[in-house]
Amino acid sequence: MSKIVGRIEEQAALKEALENDKSELIALYGRRRVGKTFLIREFFKKNVIFEVTGLFDGNMNDQLENFTKELKKRTKESIVDFPNSWLDAFTKLEEYIDSLEDVPKKVIFIDEFPWIATARSKFLMAFENFWNTYCTKRDDLIVVICGSAASYMVQKIINNKGGLHNRISRKIRLLPFNLRETELFLIEKGLSYTRYDIIQIYMALGGVPHYLEKLRKGLSVPQNLDNLCFSKDGVLNDEFNKLYVSLFDDSERHMKIIKTLASSSKGFTRNELIHKSGIPSGGDFSLKLEELMESGFVTEYPYYKNKKQLTLYRLSDEYSKFYLRFINNNKHGGKGTWQRLCTKQSYVSWSGFVFETLCLKHIYQIKKSLRIDAIYSTNSSWFNENAQVDLLIDRDDNIINLCEMKFYNAPYTIDKKYYLNLKNKLSELQKEIGTKKNIFITMVTTYGINENIYSKELVQNNLDMNALFIE
Repeated sequence: MSKIVGRIEEQAALKEALENDKSELIALYGRRRVGKTFLIREFFKKNVIFEVTGLFDGNMNDQLENFTKELKKRTKESIVDFPNSWLDAFTKLEEYIDSLEDVPKKVIFIDEFPWIATARSKFLMAFENFWNTYCTKRDDLIVVICGSAASYMVQKIINNKGGLHNRISRKIRLLPFNLRETELFLIEKGLSYTRYDIIQIYMALGGVPHYLEKLRKGLSVPQNLDNLCFSKDGVLNDEFNKLYVSLFDDSERHMKIIKTLASSSKGFTRNELIHKSGIPSGGDFSLKLEELMESGFVTEYPYYKNKKQLTLYRLSDEYSKFYLRFINNNKHGGKGTWQRLCTKQSYVSWSGFVFETLCLKHIYQIKKSLRIDAIYSTNSSWFNENAQVDLLIDRDDNIINLCEMKFYNAPYTIDKKYYLNLKNKLSELQKEIGTKKNIFITMVTTYGINENIYSKELVQNNLDMNALFIE
């Protein structure tokens, strides 16, 4: 029985490859700790005939030695001549594959591919030759190349202009779990939490399986976050500094962009981000921003009617946000640090903004809950000097949903101040976009809203947190 939680689309793609009558080259990438290796090992556990993992910071000799060790283990030969080049190494791999006549579909799994492709090693050239001159002549191979370094995987593999140009048969970008997958994962681990608790966990750790796996049974959410993030030996106490260095060359600028975005709850336009980060505008800035988006740390939110200069960029990695706001300055706070911090107003305010970003990651679930997932629509932000809307859903059935997201520990009450704020947003939006469509105010809250004169007048749709957990 498979231990894989969620990953429905990814499993469907891998199943197709397994049933295909030709060889396939699959590129799998995603941020560190997101579960790439587990997915391949678990799904193809009966089919993997060779697996090698790149060594972080290993030189060419280290990588060749590691490759040879795996080949020796698979062939069960006590002596395998040490290859003098990567071309020679792949020739030995071909000889081993040729010896496996009784295995119907054979999977070769090369994990952390970018780490093996060291400078001047000619590994990529040798791999291209292996695929083009050997694999394509067979119909029984699946070669999976996997990497956390999204920039390398996209530029050197998926957009390859050389020997791998148009050779990738499937591209899989593995993202963190959504809320429903997170819930299923925790249930699988025997952890029983309410959905309100799961949202609190998600706002601190995101849907990263490796982080979620460290939660301990029998502890409350604050106790678990204390142990993981604030204790001296907590596994996430210093994960932030390892995270970006392991993913990106010249990670200093990536981290500068991340820290700049962390300073804003609403996000920045490209020009604002350039100005506030101090990174000069140009190709290098664009590349760094693109790499962060491709890795899932930063998300681009188009402005209404796609005005490019007003597109917003937001830090969408929950752990990075949590680290920079709370962990970084409280690492040595002692036992119970988070249990004290989570009761303060600073956390209440912060969680409200992070809940908005969480909702923006679950737009599909919001649409499904509104029963509009079959209607064509576009999602965007909108703002002017007087008002801001984080999510507008512009539908083809003459409706625009103006979505308001509120994180609260009880049903939310629209008071007179917030009522006037909403009226102002409606007025400013109608005045500026001049739409003839109906604008529906849609509330997305944790426990729904209390009905009163203000809500009756303004709110057309009232969704609680259960809407975000729809599959």
